[in-house]
Amino acid sequence: MNPLKVFNTLTGSKVVFEPLIPGQVRMYVCGVTVYDECHLGHARSALVFETIRRHLEHSGLAVTFVKNFTDVDDKIINRAHELGLPWQEVTKKYIAAYYRDMKRLRIEQATIEPKATEHMPEITGLIQRLLDKSVAYQIGSDVYFQVERYAPYGRLSKRKLEDMQAGARVEVDERKRHPMDFALWKGAKPGEPAWPSPWGDGRPGWHIECSAMSMKHLGETFDIHGGGADLIFPHHENEIAQSCAATGKEFARYWLHNGFVQINQEKMSKSLGNFFTIREIFEKSEWPEEITGEILRYFLLTNHYRSPLDFSDQGLREAKYALDGFYDLFNRLKETAKTEGPGNEKLTAVIEQTHFAFEQAMDDDFNTPAAIAELQGFRSEANKLLETGLSTQAREQARQTFRLLGSVMGLFQLEKWQFNVDLSDIGVKGLTDADIKSKVEKRDEARRRKDFKRADEIRAELAALGIIIEDKTDGTTRWKR
Repeated sequence: MNPLKVFNTLTGSKVVFEPLIPGQVRMYVCGVTVYDECHLGHARSALVFETIRRHLEHSGLAVTFVKNFTDVDDKIINRAHELGLPWQEVTKKYIAAYYRDMKRLRIEQATIEPKATEHMPEITGLIQRLLDKSVAYQIGSDVYFQVERYAPYGRLSKRKLEDMQAGARVEVDERKRHPMDFALWKGAKPGEPAWPSPWGDGRPGWHIECSAMSMKHLGETFDIHGGGADLIFPHHENEIAQSCAATGKEFARYWLHNGFVQINQEKMSKSLGNFFTIREIFEKSEWPEEITGEILRYFLLTNHYRSPLDFSDQGLREAKYALDGFYDLFNRLKETAKTEGPGNEKLTAVIEQTHFAFEQAMDDDFNTPAAIAELQGFRSEANKLLETGLSTQAREQARQTFRLLGSVMGLFQLEKWQFNVDLSDIGVKGLTDADIKSKVEKRDEARRRKDFKRADEIRAELAALGIIIEDKTDGTTRWKR
């Protein structure tokens, strides 16, 4: 087998992945700031790193996966003022919304999901270490990290300190020794949440919380740190600086970042009015069919995680139709057949090749588009072999191969699948599976009587209602919506 290779943002190259402790992987991913509904970018990041975790576990590695909640922040405080709620109610509301959305996407919880507000001793302890090493300084009740005291600053984002300008979430404060110095601790202001510290009551800056929580749960040096590409600077750059300055050790050994979500080739953002929350996508009224977690997962995984992803209704429809094709095959594979089948031997070879190619794709920096292409190829081969003949045992072997490999991406785990359109939108809300089965049985009866005119009429009636029927060689019929 080829070794697992990952693209490390820190080195700017694809490198062989070797965990610090053989057989174990410790991974930290920046989670959400809980002040609003999660958007499509959050969905992509959550799915990307869950898939990475799944593949690592599929490869036989034991993974400790930590993903945090930022539950104290300027945005949370501002949102609390807007809503007229205590800040704790805001965080509680949007943490619940996050779990609702992750459940819809069928994304599993991380091993540990820490909250910043539950780690104040670790945060203040880390700040004190930085002060003791003279890489941080205090002004009143505020504490800042002094970037000029950390010589490699900029190595993740490939920026030079002298060229940097204040950017996203970098506070402008004339008291700072350098414009890029960032807050480790913010002194309390009236009406804001605050905790005690040696420098006065206050709250942590954005960056220090992730360093403190990751070290608490994974150690001072761990394997993978991940997040969206928008976090490379300043958040992850600042994490590296403060963590390495405090410990004198490397912080995370591999830095992985997923690409942006775009709408019509533009980065999704509220300011451009092209912003979609996960909830809006699932509840979009103009879609004639239900968006499921599996449809969204399939769509998101058809792009490599580091590439920009262009979101569109057409892309979701294509994902739905592709899944229709897979689940149609799965239903056919569940049907019983003879003990032996002419295609059995060929199927064994196809399965072995699919396993190899699938794992080779995933070992190449988690290349999910290539992995999905291998599954699509397997689907095509399995359909051909069904025509030549497969035994019941061989059919089940094929089905379990799809389930096993699909599980790495959270796909193909459903026993039932809703094909094509939701019939309630075309005036047949009361048509149940039993109603359809009854019509199919009447058609079968007409065929046995050689009343092919009536059989064709029933087929046409069902087709008008969005029901597709297929006649099998044994004289029975299968149907799907």
